Amino acid sequence: MAMATVVALGSGIAAWLTTGGGQARGAPLSDPSVYPPPALHATPSTEVAAPTTTTTTTTTNPGSLSQTEALPPTNSPPFQSDMAALWKGVVSDSPTIALPAFFPEQAYEQVKTITDAQGDYENRLVHDYSLDITAAHDLLGPDPSSAVLVDVEVPESDRHWVPPGVCDNRIGYFEVANSRVVYQQHGVTRSFGIASLISWRGVWYVVHLGAILRSSEIGVVEDPEVGTGYSAPSSTC
Repeated sequence: MAMATVVALGSGIAAWLTTGGGQARGAPLSDPSVYPPPALHATPSTEVAAPTTTTTTTTTNPGSLSQTEALPPTNSPPFQSDMAALWKGVVSDSPTIALPAFFPEQAYEQVKTITDAQGDYENRLVHDYSLDITAAHDLLGPDPSSAVLVDVEVPESDRHWVPPGVCDNRIGYFEVANSRVVYQQHGVTRSFGIASLISWRGVWYVVHLGAILRSSEIGVVEDPEVGTGYSAPSSTC
């Protein structure tokens, strides 16, 4: 009776070991399901992270700087970038996009001796510029994105220096009238004028896109023409 109990007990232990209740005897040491490998200790890394560097880029508003008597070129990157902004603003009917091409506000405040130069800048000059951007956009018709800028032709032989004391100015600048914005649309070359460009620190900026003086609150396109048009000399303030 005792022998039968021992045999039965032994059989039950063997079954428990071989059915997952314990490790089966005789399993090879290499069997990872039975004898999992010991945890490996990580070797300390000898790599040192490279120090991070931060580059700070600051952009100074040119209008906050002093005027110079540098003669503006028409092939400079700033001028080309500004004219591209002007054209993009015309195509998209966005004065905000075209604003980089416009004379800087702080520069205008330095130039003028008038009362409330800031108000005159915002309420007259920028307001008229916005109206003229929309008028030029309308000139491009129902498919403005088909118009491609070709060039902005500045009649450099007509540029002249406007000295201090003229036109309510305390600071002088170069001025040139009737530049031409030349573009192509549907295979036809067309153009319109920029009434007045003036200089600040050796860069041309638009100060009047359409009419310099106007009798009503409407946008004006300066002399739209088929072809490149003609730049007539003029002296303006």
